Amino acid sequence: MKIVSENKSFGGAQRVYEHDSDTLSCAMRVGVFLPGEAPTNKTTTLFWLSGLTCTEQNFITKAGAQKLASELGVVLITPDTSPRGVGVPDAEDSAYDLGLGAGFYLNATQAPWTKHYKMYDYIVHELPEIVSSISSIALDRLGISGHSMGGHGALTIHLRNPELFKSVSAFSPIVGPSEVPWGRKVFTAYLGDDRERWAAYDAVRLVARNQSGAEILIDQGGADEFLEAQLQPERFAEACRAEGQKLHLRLQDGYDHSYYFIASFIDDHIRHHIRELDRLTG
Repeated sequence: MKIVSENKSFGGAQRVYEHDSDTLSCAMRVGVFLPGEAPTNKTTTLFWLSGLTCTEQNFITKAGAQKLASELGVVLITPDTSPRGVGVPDAEDSAYDLGLGAGFYLNATQAPWTKHYKMYDYIVHELPEIVSSISSIALDRLGISGHSMGGHGALTIHLRNPELFKSVSAFSPIVGPSEVPWGRKVFTAYLGDDRERWAAYDAVRLVARNQSGAEILIDQGGADEFLEAQLQPERFAEACRAEGQKLHLRLQDGYDHSYYFIASFIDDHIRHHIRELDRLTG
């Protein structure tokens, strides 16, 4: 791990690290915010997964999360959204929703994506081990959140790994990618035509067989331009009701898909994770 940048923020340290990822076969960058007080075993650690076209920088510079995180002793881990670098394949037409910046937090099984596009394994298996070596960050109070494509990643990763990522929240998540244009495009490219393979990365389908003891918090902007065509949170709400999964879905009138929306409610999400981790871990 090499520190690329470090800035003091609200008494804490906002760092960006670079490391060689064995899982993704390339160099990766990850943001790490360390609160003013040295992390202890009681510290909450929150992974944030960003959306299409983003890097680790979007959340760091736009969400405004560092102030409350420092006050409450929360470590923020903000990875990049896909593998990058020379030799990492991209969409032939440089499409924003496939290839670089569009890793979709899954393990690709189709060429030419299979060698590098293993963001699920990177987030679940490699990155926790790497960040646990930084300033003794503890992983027994670990939550996960994200936005749009990253909200999809947060929901699916939590539902498949509730013992690791014990708490979860999302902004404007893609809840049923198997049934919307963004998801169908990338799932076909990364996973092939087998829809059973898609189910492992579809929160609507996962919740039918992988409920967790956590209460899921979702904020969705009412003026989001992608709401009807790509996001459709009511489908996830119906699946949660059918299976008894606790969900708090909030429709925020007038808010769009941008980081202005995220910055408006990120403090609620940080507090949600602390409450849930207190409840679930004792």
